[in-house]
Amino acid sequence: MKNITVSLDDETHRRARIKAAELGVSVSALVKRYLTELGSSENEFERLKREELALRDQITAFSAANRLPRDDIYERDSR
Repeated sequence: MKNITVSLDDETHRRARIKAAELGVSVSALVKRYLTELGSSENEFERLKREELALRDQITAFSAANRLPRDDIYERDSR
């Protein structure tokens, strides 16, 4: 197990101690919990990829042959 040292201003340290006391843990345990959750959560790329795949699963009736004519896309008069 590795140890780290973190420097905080007095007010941040005071608020961290209060929050840790409210949760019934030490400041060290609070920081450890935060860093563990941070390291295990999905990153932005993973989240976007998951959302993209979910959206693709919802699109069932699309085909590249379903293209609109250019005039319809830009709402032009085809005179």
